[in-house]
Amino acid sequence: MKWFLILWAFPVILLASWYGLSYYDMSFGFFMLTRQTHDLVFSIYGNVLGLPPEAIPPLVARAIAFDSLIVFAIVAYRKRRELRAWYKRRFGGIAPTQSQEAPFAKDANLSSAP
Repeated sequence: MKWFLILWAFPVILLASWYGLSYYDMSFGFFMLTRQTHDLVFSIYGNVLGLPPEAIPPLVARAIAFDSLIVFAIVAYRKRRELRAWYKRRFGGIAPTQSQEAPFAKDANLSSAP
C-alpha cells in the first residue's frame, strides 16, 4: 500500500511542481522550468488534442482530482476495519435509545423511591 501511494503521489507532485515553477517562470537556470517551455508544452498538447492551450490545465487538474478520489477510495476500502474502529473510539458507538431498560438496578432512575 505504501508503494501504491508513492507511485501515485510522485508523478502528481512532479507535475504540480513543474507547472507552478514554469507558470511563474522560476527557472533556476533550467530550460524546462521557463515560461517559454511552459507555453510550448501546452501549445503542443493543444494542437494534438485540438483544444486551446488555456483549456488544458483545468482538465489536468480535474483528472488529478478524480484519480485522487479513486486512490483514496481504494485506501479507505483496504483500511475500512481500522477506520471503523477509529470512528467508534472517536465518536463512540451507537447511542442507547430511551426505550432500553437499565441493565442493573443501580443504573435505574431512583427518583421515585420512597
